[in-house]
Amino acid sequence: MGKYCIITTACNKTEIANKIIDSLLEKRLVSCCQSWDIFSSYWWEGKIEKKTEIFIQMKTKKELFNEVKEEILRLHDYDICEIASYDLDDGSDGFLNWLGYETK
Repeated sequence: MGKYCIITTACNKTEIANKIIDSLLEKRLVSCCQSWDIFSSYWWEGKIEKKTEIFIQMKTKKELFNEVKEEILRLHDYDICEIASYDLDDGSDGFLNWLGYETK
């Protein structure tokens, strides 16, 4: 099993997304963040919401998940925000070496 993961979250404000991305990179908790606009439909407080959000995908070491999670929670403005982790079981040697090197 690999020692890396991909973490995802979403937010509805560019400035919040940038704060999360910049903080995680500056603290070397992630090696890479990718973000793009998405259209989300979800249940919230008894009704279906439809919103444009910014989806953020982050690559890091599994051992850093809790620190990444705490930093996202500190900066995020949602009452309940998605923070999900997916195992990155394999990849090219160069990519995985870079990922490990660029995180603390």
